[in-house]
Amino acid sequence: MAHPLVDQLRFARSEFRRGLEGVSGAEARQRILPMNCLSWNIGHLAAQEQRYWLLYAQREMLLPDVDRTFRYGSPASTPALDETWSAWEAITTAADPWLDTVTNETLLSYGMREGKPTDYTFGSLLLRNIYHYWYHTGENAAIRQQLGHTNLPDFVGSIDEEAPYRGC
Repeated sequence: MAHPLVDQLRFARSEFRRGLEGVSGAEARQRILPMNCLSWNIGHLAAQEQRYWLLYAQREMLLPDVDRTFRYGSPASTPALDETWSAWEAITTAADPWLDTVTNETLLSYGMREGKPTDYTFGSLLLRNIYHYWYHTGENAAIRQQLGHTNLPDFVGSIDEEAPYRGC
């Protein structure tokens, strides 16, 4: 059984995905300033997961272009939706086996970057990643409203079934 916070990350991922159902490739590339476009947001979260769960945890950089293109501070772009979803899928799929091994001890330890410990514990990184998903889920809803989309998800989905509270 995965750690309860890993369950929360997976739920945040699923809600992020649910919030983008029905978006066309053209809509995903449309940028409403000052926000990034929807497809960029997907790549951005893929980059964060790759950095935290592949690079810091396993010293692996599966898709270096994703890191360069979508990390914090990278220039705005309007990438293709199918390409960013493919990268996101590849990275989250590669991260999941490591996430399945996370324990309370793991969450109190530090990842490694360039041979030195990072400034944050894996627990802090996990919380940061979860909250980052929720931030962009809300931003994506705002972008979709600006694009004229209706009948959008208006509340957190099936948390009681997918990621109910359970002690750590």
